[in-house]
Amino acid sequence: MTSPETSTGAAEGTSAPAAAGGVRKSVTGTRGLVAAGFLLPALVLLGALVVYPIGYSLYRSFFDRSGSGFAGFDNYVEIFTDDTIFTAVKNNAIWVVVAPAVATALGLMFAVLTERVRWGTAFKLIVFMPMAISMLAAGIIFRLVYEQDPERGVANAVWVGVHDTFSESAGFPKARPLPAHPLKPAGGGAFVTERPVTAGSPVELPLVGVPADTMPSDARPAKAAPPDDGRITGTAWLDFTRGGGGTVNAIDAKELGLKGLEVEAVKDGKVVATATAAADGTFSLPKEADGAVLRLPESNFREPYNGVDWLGPSLVTPAIIGSYVWMWAGFAMVLIAAGLAAVPRELLEAARVDGANEWQVFRKVTVPLLAPVLAVVLVTLMINVLKIFDLVFIIAPGSVQDDANVLALQLYRSSFGTDADLGVGSAIAVLLLLLVIPVMAFNIRRMRRETRR
Repeated sequence: MTSPETSTGAAEGTSAPAAAGGVRKSVTGTRGLVAAGFLLPALVLLGALVVYPIGYSLYRSFFDRSGSGFAGFDNYVEIFTDDTIFTAVKNNAIWVVVAPAVATALGLMFAVLTERVRWGTAFKLIVFMPMAISMLAAGIIFRLVYEQDPERGVANAVWVGVHDTFSESAGFPKARPLPAHPLKPAGGGAFVTERPVTAGSPVELPLVGVPADTMPSDARPAKAAPPDDGRITGTAWLDFTRGGGGTVNAIDAKELGLKGLEVEAVKDGKVVATATAAADGTFSLPKEADGAVLRLPESNFREPYNGVDWLGPSLVTPAIIGSYVWMWAGFAMVLIAAGLAAVPRELLEAARVDGANEWQVFRKVTVPLLAPVLAVVLVTLMINVLKIFDLVFIIAPGSVQDDANVLALQLYRSSFGTDADLGVGSAIAVLLLLLVIPVMAFNIRRMRRETRR
C-alpha cells in the first residue's frame, strides 16, 4: 500500500522535469511550435492572396497610369471629379440603401405570411430557387425580360397587355395620304379634307402606308358609297394594289376598306358628327355634317404603345436592382423563417390576449425579436451589393452602361483594356475596401455581443 508521502513525492517527481526543462504544454499537450507549423500554410495563403494584394493596391493607388510617377491623392480626387466614376459612386449608394432593404423586407413578409399555411414550404422553395442560378445566368434572363420589343420582353409584354386593355390602340399607325390625295395635314397627326363636304356628293378618303399584315382581318374590298341627298356618305380605303397597278384616288377591285377608321365632321372648330368606316370602308354622317370639313383624328394613326424603356438611362438601375431582389429575397426569407421558428409562441399569444391586433403583434413583438436575424441578413446583403458586378455588366446595354455604372464595374473598366489606368483602378479598389470595413466591423461587434449572451 502506498503511503501519502510516497504519492506526494511521485507527483512532485513528475512535475519536476517539466519545471526543470522549462517547457510548458497546452491543455491538449500540443506544443506552440507544432501549432504554428499547422497554421503556417494558411497564413502564407492569407498573406499571398489577401494581405499582399491589399497592400500593393494601396501602394499602386498613389502612382500614375504608368506606375513610374508619384501621383499622391490625384487618383482619389479623380474618383469624385470624373463624371463616369462619380456616377458609379452614386449608384453604389443607391444599391446599398435600396437593394438590401427591399430584399430583407420581402423576405420578412414572405416568412411571416407563409408561416402557418400548408403550402408555405412549397412557396418558400419556389422563392428560394433563384439562389441556385448564377449571377451570369440571372443577368441573361433579365436582359431578355427587359427587352423593349413586347414580343420578346416579358416585362413589356405584360405592361403593354395591361395598357391596351384600358386604352384602345390605333387601328392604322403610319397611314397617310399621298400628295395628290384630297386630304391635308391638320396638325398633331390628324388629316382633314381640303374643302367642305356637301350632301349628295360621296366623299373619297384614300390613304396609303398601311402594311398588309396590320389590316383588319375582316376588311372587305372597298366600294363606292351611294349618294344620299340627306346625308354625307363616303369611302375610306387603302389606295394601294398588291402587285402594282391601280389608279390613284380611285377604288380598284383589289383595294380594301379601312374598317374602323374614325371620321369626324367639324364646323367652326367643333365636332358636329362622327362615324366609323364599315368593313368595305363606307361611312355615313347625318345632315348636320353638311358644309363641314371631314377630319381623320390622330387617334387613327398614333404609334402603337411599345411599353416602357426598362433599360433606358432613367430606369436601368432600378431594373437591375429588381433582378437582384428577385434572386436574394429567397435567401432573406429562409434565414428570417429560421429565426421566426425560434420565437417563443407564448410571447405572441400573450400579446394577443392583452388585446393587440396582428399588426401590433408583428410590429412590436415579432420584429423586435427578429432584430438579430434581420441585422444578419441586412449586413450580409449590404456587403454583397457593394461588390455587385455581374448583373450590371450583363443587363445594362453598352449605350447606358455609364448610367448603370457601379464601383466594381468601374474597377474592371479602369484596370483592364487598352485605356486601363491602374492607378485609378487601385484607388477604386481601396475605396471599396474602406466602404466594406465599417459594415464588417459592425457585423463582428454584433457577433461578439451575441456570443457573450
